[in-house]
Order: sequence, then C-alpha cells, then structure tokens
Amino acid sequence: MVKLKILLADDHAVIREGMKSLINAEADMEVIGEAANGHEAVERTKALAPDLAVVDVSMPELNGAQATRRIKETAPGVKILALTVHEDKGYLRELLGAGASGYVLKRAAKGELIQAIRAVTAGGIYVDPRIAGQLVNPFTQAQALAAARGPALSDRETAVMRMIALGYSNKEVAADLDISVKTVETYRARSMEKLGLRSRVDIIRVATELGWLQAR
Repeated sequence: MVKLKILLADDHAVIREGMKSLINAEADMEVIGEAANGHEAVERTKALAPDLAVVDVSMPELNGAQATRRIKETAPGVKILALTVHEDKGYLRELLGAGASGYVLKRAAKGELIQAIRAVTAGGIYVDPRIAGQLVNPFTQAQALAAARGPALSDRETAVMRMIALGYSNKEVAADLDISVKTVETYRARSMEKLGLRSRVDIIRVATELGWLQAR
C-alpha cells in the first residue's frame, strides 16, 4: 500500500505527538517529518517532499500563512492543511489566499482531522464546518445568488471554475476536460468577469455558496 506522506508543523511538541499518533494509526497515512517553526516547515518540506503539510497558523519565525506561501513557491505540488485555534474569518481568508487547501480548528474532533487530510490530498477543499459560513459575506452571497440565476455560466465554464476552486492548476483542468490551457484561461477570465471575482479566494467563496465543492 502506498501511504500518504505527511509533515507536521506546530511549535507545541505535545500537539505534534497527538496528531502523529492519530495519523499513524491510519493504514494509508504516515508522518514522515516534523517542524517546530515556520522556517523548519519550509526547509523540511523541500527535503522530505511530503504529499501534505499540516501547518499551525501561529508559529515562530514564519507564521502559517508565510510558511504556506514559501512552501507553495518551492513545492507547489504539496497540499497544505492549516490547523488553528482561530475562528476569525480574516485568518481563514489569509490562509486560503496563501495557497492552503484546508482549514481545521484544533478543537475539532479527531475524526475531522483525518477527514480533512483525505479531502485535501484528494484535490478538494476542506473548511471546518464551524466556520465554513464565514467564507461568504453578504456581498458575496448576493453575487452567488446572481450567478445562480443569471448571467449563468455555461456548463463548461462551471466545470472549469469548479475545478479551479478545488485547487486544480490550469494544466490539470485542461487535461481533465480535454481542452487547451489557453481555453481554460479564457473560460476562467470570462467566468470571473461575469461573477465580478478578482482572486482564487473569491472563486472559493462563490463555489462554497453554490455547492461546487461537493465531491464529484
């Protein structure tokens, strides 16, 4: 069995040890490394090439968002799952904007961490249910409702935007839909213009409201 390789980055050894025991109890997962600060997280990700890094939002040297940006710059294929005590939507948006694919509260049930790991490594987005609603502010809700009623996206535009919201690159979208990368870029730009979106975080917000992040 090929196991998911996971790196744990948290400045509290007790928390790392608890997560390590939980993850290693899964037959298809293995913790291959640990980091006690943001700088170590970046360096060990480069050295160990994990499939996923669980990154604490509040760490010394580099915080979670800074570490996430560095990791995505140097190892874009590594998925990032943010772990935090913060329920503020500002942290959530910052981490998603930095490139994280998941956001889990430290007070979450043990099974939720495993669920989040599986969702993120499968190419999805996971946001702790307690704060998922904070992704969508009233303005974005209005945008989403307008998108649902018109101007409607075409089926192909919806497919492209959904995959982008799930974290796929333009190249991966093109391969999956059997179209060119340039066509993907055209669909993406046209769809963002229709919905009044400016960034990947905006795409995720609307995708959450419209239910695009459900498993295919």
